Amino acid sequence: MTEVAYALYLVVTIGITIWVARTLSKNGEVFLIECFGHNPQVARSTNHLLVVGFYLVNIGFITLTLSLGAEPTTPTEAIRFLSSKIGLAVIVLGAMHFFNMAMIAHFGRKVNGWLTDRQLAAA
Repeated sequence: MTEVAYALYLVVTIGITIWVARTLSKNGEVFLIECFGHNPQVARSTNHLLVVGFYLVNIGFITLTLSLGAEPTTPTEAIRFLSSKIGLAVIVLGAMHFFNMAMIAHFGRKVNGWLTDRQLAAA
């Protein structure tokens, strides 16, 4: 029972992580282009770096939390194990998303200002 619960946990949480990363990457590029002074090259590069960091942090968190808590030995315990572990992983994914958005909004304005100043200096 334990091995099945662990396997299901890994498949579900890593699947959700991949889906969220792809969704955020695909739909966030327009936002990044706007934040980075309509420079698609900087936006795509930043987007890729955010996705890599997102994977590293979330997959690291998922694998670390695998060993925390009691091992499930019955189907009921397995359901509790899966719901608590998957729920925690989803909350962390959501927190990462909001943290990333706040940082992009903050630093994007600074980069946009730098790019605008650089463009004005070159003109």
